[in-house]
Amino acid sequence: MRTLTKLLLTALVLVGTTALAGPNDLVLEGLGDPSTDPAAHARFRILSRELGAALSSTNLMPAETLGHSAFAAALELSVLSLDTRSSADGFRYPTRFDPGDNPGLGGPLLLPSVHVRKGLPFSLELGGRIGWVDRSRMFAATAELKWAVTEGFAHLPDVAVRGYATRLFNARDLSLVTGGLDFGVSKQFPIGGMATLTPYGGWNPGFTGASSGRLFFAGRDLPAGVEEGTVEALLAKTDPYSDVRFLENMHHRFYGGLRFISGSIQLGAEVSFSSIPGFEDDAGQQHDAPPLLGFNTMLGLDF
Repeated sequence: MRTLTKLLLTALVLVGTTALAGPNDLVLEGLGDPSTDPAAHARFRILSRELGAALSSTNLMPAETLGHSAFAAALELSVLSLDTRSSADGFRYPTRFDPGDNPGLGGPLLLPSVHVRKGLPFSLELGGRIGWVDRSRMFAATAELKWAVTEGFAHLPDVAVRGYATRLFNARDLSLVTGGLDFGVSKQFPIGGMATLTPYGGWNPGFTGASSGRLFFAGRDLPAGVEEGTVEALLAKTDPYSDVRFLENMHHRFYGGLRFISGSIQLGAEVSFSSIPGFEDDAGQQHDAPPLLGFNTMLGLDF
């Protein structure tokens, strides 16, 4: 138990300094004024879909469960190819993240996290993950439930289905939820009777829903008869972006990885490819997002 406590304290120290910094905190106004820029709503939808796919791009476990009495805790790090300075339709997001001297993300997104799992009877497993968005105050919490349809057969692979839901917290003016199902397959191989190596892979169809608060656009012209400094003027300069509907915004993630166990120590590595389908806005313009690539690593303890 003291080892687990040290592991969790180390995670808090490592990610705590990340969470206090803020150059990657979202500033949604940079997507444009929805009353004067017809593409502003589409940019908000692209941002939500890309960020939702990034927050749900980690699995780092094979199809087999821990067993009804086992418990596991791990430190994880995801490196994601989310570059918010540009999108496939050519628009640059100078204030999509905090518009300081280094506008936009400008490179891979780092997502350190703490992941705990508890085995349950009937080949079930319950898990939770908390991850921090690099150089920001934002963090995401995930709840998951996995069921191993088959596991433990000598000549058959393990097959499992996992359901999960992730919510983003501490993002100003943005409410974002992503979730979906994960269909995985794996096969464990013993190494010298002292360790095991488990290759695994799977497919994860995911969905993202998002909404914004009412944002203030200082440069917006007032309607006729409305004077500056009045309550009507303030209201006339605020608007939300159109909601991103959960079931209408689907992405597909394909992943593969390896897990190594020796004693109670777990090591894991995983690569993933997320395809984010494009969409056509109300004006008939096509908007596409580049695929999201991910590399995930894990160091954990299995009790």
